[in-house]
Amino acid sequence: MFSKEKEIKKEVFDLETRRIPTGVPGFDGLVEGGFQEKSINLIAGGAGSGKTIFAIQFLLNGALKYGEPGIFLTFEEEKEQIIKNMLRFGWNLEELEKKEKLVILRYSPEQVRELLSKGGGGIEETIEKIGAKRIAIDSIKSFALLYENELTKKEASFNLFKLIRKWGCTALFTSEDESMRVEESLSSELEFEVDSVILLYNIRRKGNRKRAIEILKMRGTNHRTSIFGIEITAKGIKVNPEEIVAF
Repeated sequence: MFSKEKEIKKEVFDLETRRIPTGVPGFDGLVEGGFQEKSINLIAGGAGSGKTIFAIQFLLNGALKYGEPGIFLTFEEEKEQIIKNMLRFGWNLEELEKKEKLVILRYSPEQVRELLSKGGGGIEETIEKIGAKRIAIDSIKSFALLYENELTKKEASFNLFKLIRKWGCTALFTSEDESMRVEESLSSELEFEVDSVILLYNIRRKGNRKRAIEILKMRGTNHRTSIFGIEITAKGIKVNPEEIVAF
């Protein structure tokens, strides 16, 4: 009996601490191996900071390295443009779609409202069809702009989060923000709802731009708290854990 109780406790512990690696070089070591399974994570930053690249890299590595198909849902960019942009890194997203390891969806305002009113609809069917374990949504700010006032924005956002939780995927949202202090512009409701907040910077210093990353929070994780330099290379984003950046 005692042995059985120990086994049950171990299973619960393993479930609570299971990590989903992003596969982004240099990042997972900062957060105990990756995101917590089935967590909702926010990556925020300004233009050119690498948010969409990070999100696609998370899905791509899931499909190719970890056997976890994924879905990329966008409310702004056209699917064809996303596919074209990612070819510069040697990422053939069309090929992954043909193999049902990745699905790219662009939703119009009407489709978003239908998504929420029907509790998942086509996305839920796609998740079941390909066995999706990861989902990236670009971006939560564009999603909120589809609604007219603050109350409906909050209600729609919370309903979207509820859907994500129900689907059981590990999720990554992007959020566009041009301020120098990104964390100060995040709504308290949004920051409370997500399990982690990762900030990307693209700061001008002495006539040059410097990119960096910071893990502002990650529940249940003993994460690194410094701001680290990052590069956008020919193979995607690379984090440099040895480079501490001061702004």
